[in-house]
Amino acid sequence: MADLSHYQQKIIKRYYNNFDGIQHQRLSEMIGDIYLAEGKKLERLWKNVGELLTKMEFPPARIAHLLEKKDVKLLPGVLTELEGKS
Repeated sequence: MADLSHYQQKIIKRYYNNFDGIQHQRLSEMIGDIYLAEGKKLERLWKNVGELLTKMEFPPARIAHLLEKKDVKLLPGVLTELEGKS
């Protein structure tokens, strides 16, 4: 990080300090998009949800279950559970 300006270093530091909040926000936005999507976009969104939950260190067995069921009604419960961890 020596080659970054002081301003750039502060931006990067703030991003990583708020990383969990950013990921929660992304997941909640994806939930809304899944409700409205269909076809290939819906499949891509479910794939993205799986990748995001993996980054958030959600249990792999639970991720597999969610991706198998693809029931959008389960996702708000997952989001609530993740918010409780923070």
